[in-house]
Amino acid sequence: MTLVRPQGRLVIASHNPGKVREIGELLAPFGLEVVSAGTLGLPEPEETGTTFQANAELKARAAAEGAGLPALADDSGLVVEALQGQPGIYSARWAGPDKDFAIAMARVEEELKRKAAEGNFDRRAAFVCVLCLATPEGETACFEGRVQGTLVWPPRGDHGFGYDPMFVPEGEIRTFGEIEPATKHGMSHRARAFERLVAEVFAEQE
Repeated sequence: MTLVRPQGRLVIASHNPGKVREIGELLAPFGLEVVSAGTLGLPEPEETGTTFQANAELKARAAAEGAGLPALADDSGLVVEALQGQPGIYSARWAGPDKDFAIAMARVEEELKRKAAEGNFDRRAAFVCVLCLATPEGETACFEGRVQGTLVWPPRGDHGFGYDPMFVPEGEIRTFGEIEPATKHGMSHRARAFERLVAEVFAEQE
């Protein structure tokens, strides 16, 4: 469904500084005052959904209800072909309680090595993002973006966050960790989901 374009303040339903920064930069042209759920002291809801969309919707609804403001939530992750879609919705959990993605990337690589030992050398992967916009009244709209690529080892680059340093998007030789943020914003899974959100919520209501 198409929601009314948010005005004034918008909550980014995340406690992840990298994600908040990236979404905030994408929203910058639309004149919104962006505030994070963490800044407002809103608790992180338990992510009990079994899909990216279910978790994004859960987080957006919780933030919108808690703040009494429109909220935009993101659920995203790395989907690895040889690992039957893992880590998927558990991408952040693979980083452990301290959100150490060096550990998460090493775990992915170890799993891929096990697959290679069995004769499966597939290193294809995709970053998937679902953005969900929710109103305090409980209305929601969700938008998905996806970028295909391959995984490299060792990780390269100190831009981005999460699994970015081991992911090379199709058509590139650099990892997301090596690509400048401004360039990444134009090609990432989050940017693609954002394009769909803009087309349905922002652009048509200019």
